[in-house]
Amino acid sequence: MKYAEEIELRWGFIGCGEVTEKKSGPAFGMLPGSTIHAVMSRDPEKARSYAERHNIPHWYTDAQELIDDPDVNAVYIATPPSSHATFAIMAMRSGKPVYIEKPMAASYADCARINRVSQQMGVPCFVAYYRRYLPYFLKVKELLNNGVIGKIINVQLRFSVPPRDLDYNRENLPWRLHPDIAGGGYFYDLAPHQLDILQDYFGCILDAWGCCANRAGLYKAEDTVSACFRFENGLIGSGSWCFVGHESATEDRIEITGERGRINFSVFTYEPITVYTERGKETLHIENPQYVQMPIIKSVVEHLQKKGTCTCDGISATPVNWVMDKILGKI
Repeated sequence: MKYAEEIELRWGFIGCGEVTEKKSGPAFGMLPGSTIHAVMSRDPEKARSYAERHNIPHWYTDAQELIDDPDVNAVYIATPPSSHATFAIMAMRSGKPVYIEKPMAASYADCARINRVSQQMGVPCFVAYYRRYLPYFLKVKELLNNGVIGKIINVQLRFSVPPRDLDYNRENLPWRLHPDIAGGGYFYDLAPHQLDILQDYFGCILDAWGCCANRAGLYKAEDTVSACFRFENGLIGSGSWCFVGHESATEDRIEITGERGRINFSVFTYEPITVYTERGKETLHIENPQYVQMPIIKSVVEHLQKKGTCTCDGISATPVNWVMDKILGKI
């Protein structure tokens, strides 16, 4: 394949929203053998401005034109989930590997479509579950693997936030609250990171049950979700998500209980990791890089350059969508 023979990766971005500004975009141009060649947005002013601000030589308003650019040999898809499958399949059928923002797609079925094309074309597909590669979460994994709290007995996930200002604007709701665009509500946007890191620690979730409701009536998507799930190793866990809670109930916590203690950590706020054992309470402060996607993008680049292996591919990412769709009753 052409991409495997070339040392220099020249990325084309489909989408240039907030995530590319603050979490991922600059990292593509800061790694050896990796540059950003083009960016695409349907809004010409947005595409032009992004290209100028980030010194990107080309910009497009049509995704197919970016994919057809002969100087683009890898594609980063940073659009809302409903278009992930379309753009990923377009790029892979052109022989160009893709790095897709999470969730991988708006449904489990679309994830399966992406994987089929990836396998048929022999073109890699990677997904931006970057927390697997961050020092903060790698430290939790190290504690678990070293048996600090013994055999794991149970996992509990609790997440609650108050409504955002835009959630009250019925005439102009965020795209994340349109299930036809996002796959669901805020659950489909935020839970993927939580569920993926747990599956990275404990293996695939093979069974999941859930209940969802709309309690505040601010929008049509679900605003509260409760679920139980079972991992392939027999471990069971539960989760609760509330996106319309009171400020006093704000919470971002995963609690892992073992035979000899427990570990608490957050997923989005990066609160200090706390470890409780017979020795008492230990608090660990772990710093993450400025651009949080840098470690995983480095792994993707090295994979494509035949210098390493990135395991965060479409196959490993798909179970997250299966679990969410099961919880929401979509499958």
